[in-house]
Amino acid sequence: MDILVQQLINGLILGSIYALIALGYTMVYGILGLINFAHGEIVMIGAMITITCLNILIGHGVDLPGLMLVGVSLLMAIPACALLGFSIERIAYRPLRNAPRLAPLITAIGVSIVLQNLAMIIWGRQYVAFPDILPATPHKFLGASITSLQILIIVLATLIMGGLMLLVNRSKLGRAMRATAQSPQVASLMGVNVNHVISMTFILGSCLGAVAGVMVAANYGQAHAYMGFMLGLKAFSAAVLGGIGNLAGAVIGGLLLGIIESLGAGYIGDVTGGFLGSQYQDVFAFMVLILVLVFRPSGLMGERVAERP
Repeated sequence: MDILVQQLINGLILGSIYALIALGYTMVYGILGLINFAHGEIVMIGAMITITCLNILIGHGVDLPGLMLVGVSLLMAIPACALLGFSIERIAYRPLRNAPRLAPLITAIGVSIVLQNLAMIIWGRQYVAFPDILPATPHKFLGASITSLQILIIVLATLIMGGLMLLVNRSKLGRAMRATAQSPQVASLMGVNVNHVISMTFILGSCLGAVAGVMVAANYGQAHAYMGFMLGLKAFSAAVLGGIGNLAGAVIGGLLLGIIESLGAGYIGDVTGGFLGSQYQDVFAFMVLILVLVFRPSGLMGERVAERP
C-alpha cells in the first residue's frame, strides 16, 4: 500500500509538469493545427537559463532566500523563452502557414535540432547541477514521503493551470484565441488580429514551458541539453491522450500519463521483481499513446471535427 501511495504522489508531481508542457502543445495545435516539436527545447532552455542566472547570483554573493533566488532567475528566463517562442513562430512557422502540412512539421523538427545543438554549444553536453538552495524537508502522508519542494511544484502548477483556464475563458485575449481556433478567416473579418493572437499563443506556451523546465531541474537536481526531447515527446503524448486542442484534456492527459508512468516504473516494477522497473518507465508512457491512437484517436476529451481548410 505504501508503494502505491508513493507512486501516486510521484505520478501527480510528474503529471503536473507534463500537463504544463502539454498545454503549450495543445494551444498551438488548437489554433494552427501545428505540432510545435521545438516546444520541448524551449522547456530545456528555460531550465538552463535559470540555472545560469542562479549560479551568477550565488557567485556574486546575493543574500536572498533560495525561493527568491529561483524566482528572480525564473523572471529572467521567462522573457527569454517568450522571445524565443515569438521568434520561432515569426521566422520559422509564419512563412509556412499556408504551405502543405508536412512543411511546417519538418521545420518544427529542424528548429528542435537547431535549439538542441545551440544549447550544447552554450552549456556543453554534460549535466548541469541545479543549486541545492530549495527546501527539501520530507513530509509523511499515508506512509509515503513528499518533500516541501514537490508540494510547491504541485501547488504552483495547479495555480498556473487554473490561471490559464481563466485567461482563455474570461479574458479578451482568450475570446480572440477561441475565435481564431474556430476559424481564423472569420475571426479576422470580425476584427481579430490573427497574427497577434498566434504570436501570443506561442509566447504563453513558451512561458509555461520555462516554468515547467525549472520544475524538472529543481525536482531532479540537474538539467542537460537533451532533456527537452523526451519531455516534449511525453508532453505531446499527454496532449494526445487528453485530446489535443483541448486545454482541460491536456491537463487530465498530463496527470494520467504521470500516474501511469510512475505506477509502471515503481509499483508494477516491484510486483514483477524489478523486471519492469524504472528503466522501462518510458515504455509505459508510449504504450498508452499507442493504445489511445488505436482505440480513440481523438483522445479522452477530444471531439471528431471536420477538416479545416
